[in-house]
Amino acid sequence: MNLSRVVLGGAVLYSLLAGIAGAAEPSLNGYEPKWWKEAVVYQVYPRSFKDSNGDGIGDLKGITSKLDYIKTLGVDVIWLSPHYDSPNADNGYDIRDYRKVMKEFGTMEDFDELLKGAKQRGMRVVLDLVVNHTSDEHKWFVESRKSKVNPYRDYYIWRPAKDGQVPNNWTSFFSGSAWKLDPATNEYYLHLFAEKQPDLNWDNPKVRNEVYDLMKFWLDKGVDGFRMDVIPFISKQARMPDIPIEFLDQPQYYYTRGPHLHEYLQEMNKEVLSKYDVMTVGEAFGVTLEQTPNLVDERRHELNMIFNFDAVRLAHPELPWIGWTLPKLKAIYTEQDEKLDVHSWNTIFLSNHDNPRVVSTFGDDSTEWRGPSAKLLATMLLTLKGTPFIYQGDELGMTNYPFKGLEDFDDIEVKNAWKEKVETKQIPAEYFLEQARRVARDNSRTPMQWDDSANGGFTSGAKPWLAVNPNYKEINAKQESADPESVYHYFQRMLAFRKTSKAFAYGTYKDLDPENAKIFAYTRTLGTEQYLVVLNFSRDTVAYSLPSGLEAGKIVMSNLGQAEENSKTLTLKGWEARVYKVGK
Repeated sequence: MNLSRVVLGGAVLYSLLAGIAGAAEPSLNGYEPKWWKEAVVYQVYPRSFKDSNGDGIGDLKGITSKLDYIKTLGVDVIWLSPHYDSPNADNGYDIRDYRKVMKEFGTMEDFDELLKGAKQRGMRVVLDLVVNHTSDEHKWFVESRKSKVNPYRDYYIWRPAKDGQVPNNWTSFFSGSAWKLDPATNEYYLHLFAEKQPDLNWDNPKVRNEVYDLMKFWLDKGVDGFRMDVIPFISKQARMPDIPIEFLDQPQYYYTRGPHLHEYLQEMNKEVLSKYDVMTVGEAFGVTLEQTPNLVDERRHELNMIFNFDAVRLAHPELPWIGWTLPKLKAIYTEQDEKLDVHSWNTIFLSNHDNPRVVSTFGDDSTEWRGPSAKLLATMLLTLKGTPFIYQGDELGMTNYPFKGLEDFDDIEVKNAWKEKVETKQIPAEYFLEQARRVARDNSRTPMQWDDSANGGFTSGAKPWLAVNPNYKEINAKQESADPESVYHYFQRMLAFRKTSKAFAYGTYKDLDPENAKIFAYTRTLGTEQYLVVLNFSRDTVAYSLPSGLEAGKIVMSNLGQAEENSKTLTLKGWEARVYKVGK
């Protein structure tokens, strides 16, 4: 028997618990309550979610058909990855028209129906805002490249050659120089990402006003905010100096240092965001924890929160590969808690469309341990301090794809890196593939596994745009929805449990044993209410003694069933997760 099912055994008990939690609400530890601080966000990657017309590409009607599935899970907000008109050089992050829907995804009417359906089910919808760059097929860039005197020339960043070479040493995140020579005017344009993603010139007030107008277009439709793609890169160093040598290996920390970033974000807030009840979260690759309050401190009127990448980057390759450790992960969460005060809000996430599957990275995706470890990670994500973000398929325990060769990958980042590193003999092919299998973005982009029919029920067509993971017959939504002990149902119960107490949103956080290599034990405390979370990040059975003065209390959630109560010593099985209510 799964204890979490007993603890949350019905709607009546859930209502009773929620009522008790809200009956005499304690102080929120100095935090100002906001709906987005208490929400849980579910990211949908449209191309891979559900195909409604058999063309092998996920679409808006497909998402609408699965809104009940998302609602039943228990999340509050859907973050929709780019659905705009795009030639798909970077799977929608190269936008051709911000006010149109991508043809493969459907029509504006389909979007309106999706938004209406989500609202009817009590869920909010947040869109991806991609305004550091556009597609080179956007009408602004088509005009901009025609001549040096074109009215749209200054919408982008153009520079002449320097001594017959590129203007500076800036590099693209997709390999090679960040500059592309355009024969029409014999000048270079800047692209921090793919050649087909030219960077916008935010120093031009016309560009900023265009962005604010398109934001209002979607907010007036009723969307509830934006996840802002690489937003700290929008301000560029005006004289375009070379990247200093100390930033050459990590240029993101240089690209975030534009002189007008905060000025532009405050202007955006004044002109647009302050006029709506929305949430904003910035993708802030290259922003240090020390710099984070400059973006999210509520008194500055910029963003609500950002994604800090310190935790997810632990699992990315190093030379040589040394892997991540639990003490390093715990240290990141403690540092975030210490350096973000009551005016700065955090996010909690370990996966998204740009990172590998969470259970394959931070858990154990073997047949025996996949389920327990996926549930343990759900327990952690939903009890740490900050707004949690779940990526589609995590609630099923979907795993990384078993890539065999370069031909299995779709991602432009992998293909460009292969050309730069393997074809030039800098890295052996097999070593490159070993790293790509571990961290490539395509791991998370394989289609959702809905059932055990062909292509996992993702499409009725013969071939999906990206291959479905071959384990779809064992891991799929239909099977897990029918199994009360599945990863899906555990996520559902954890989400319901989280809503019974504001301690999981506003409670203080304390790591009880920072150096323990297998056990992650911490408390969340709000007033007289305290919860103890104990997680065993290993296959081993571990006898764990709680720190002096602390007793486990009453077990309220467990991924493996019955557990000791009111005890100072706990015996945790492999990948076991427990939540205790401490005291009365």
